[in-house]
Amino acid sequence: MQKGTGMVKMIDLQQSRNEIDRIDKQIVSLFEERMEIAKDVAAYKIKTGKKVLDKERENEKLRVLQAMASNDFNKHGITELFTQIMSMSRKYQYGLMSAGEQELPLKEIESLHRDKKMKVVCFGVKGSYTEQAMEEYFNTDIECFYAPTFKEIMEVIKIGEADYGVLPIENTSTGGIADIYDLLVEYDNYIIGEHVVKVQQALLGLPEAKLEDIKKVYSHPQALMQCSKFLESHLHMSPVEWLSTSDSAKKVQEDQDITQGAIASVRAAKCYKLKVLKESINHENTNSTRFIIITKKKEFIKNANKISICFELPHESGSLYNMLSHFIYNNLNMTKIESRPLEGHAFEYRFFVDFTGNLKEPSVKNALLGIQEEAIGFRILGNYHMV
Repeated sequence: MQKGTGMVKMIDLQQSRNEIDRIDKQIVSLFEERMEIAKDVAAYKIKTGKKVLDKERENEKLRVLQAMASNDFNKHGITELFTQIMSMSRKYQYGLMSAGEQELPLKEIESLHRDKKMKVVCFGVKGSYTEQAMEEYFNTDIECFYAPTFKEIMEVIKIGEADYGVLPIENTSTGGIADIYDLLVEYDNYIIGEHVVKVQQALLGLPEAKLEDIKKVYSHPQALMQCSKFLESHLHMSPVEWLSTSDSAKKVQEDQDITQGAIASVRAAKCYKLKVLKESINHENTNSTRFIIITKKKEFIKNANKISICFELPHESGSLYNMLSHFIYNNLNMTKIESRPLEGHAFEYRFFVDFTGNLKEPSVKNALLGIQEEAIGFRILGNYHMV
């Protein structure tokens, strides 16, 4: 009897599955029919210049569809289902729009301009990791000078006193450098390259100093964080934030105070004739810093394969998810996302996203068109070669 009951249940389950298959087939057919109509809608919007996203109409449509549902669970499901269907419709329309001839937001160039000696401004002073990144990226056939702050680098590039600038933007141990992200929005400069340097921090002192003599340790806040475990194990040393690692080494050399130390590179020790009291004091062996090359020219080098953008979003449920879906839909690999608070807007954020691609690729054009249409304050920060 039980066996027979089991057979009946099995048959009922199969019948239910067959019914679901029949309904799913209808849904697929209706979805394709809907997308065909979306093609006509896109043609009209292209012709009239009307924006693809009509939030007011979509919200009204969702309210009408919700009212057709028989219970609260289905109301929620209908909202979620049709939100996705309308999102897919928009992406399809963006694809049709981006397939046409579009002017690139940045001009493609074969390589960096080497028809004259390039002028490059570098953060910090001689002996810095930024200087090392600059020399490794450009080689030494450049005219270079130094600036003590991130903002001054941006300003020098803006007014044309240098062709390119070199700035740290991210460390594997301590993450992104917030000030750099804010400055990329404040200034109309662009990222045209990046370079990664392995960072081996050292404790430096005067030639006659010993480890136990050091009472104050100067360095950039990022370097102090990278070496926080070392400092915690040497409680007689007090960390003091300074302009940069190389500036810290320069200060120790200039002050000639045996109780002062600096966290900087061995390169800086040689530059300022200091003694290396302890090598490799950063607690992460893979400690590396990513540097960006900036310019005021709206350019990208041919075959660039990484793009940086930033945008703000409406402060509402699902807005970030909908924005990131443009990368998924276009099969683009997002390599980093960073958020920064929006000034004057409590608990609202600006998002910085890195992803792989080139501005000439159809999938990139499609994604950027969708993001630009649906985000607030969208901006392309650069297209460059990924290290």
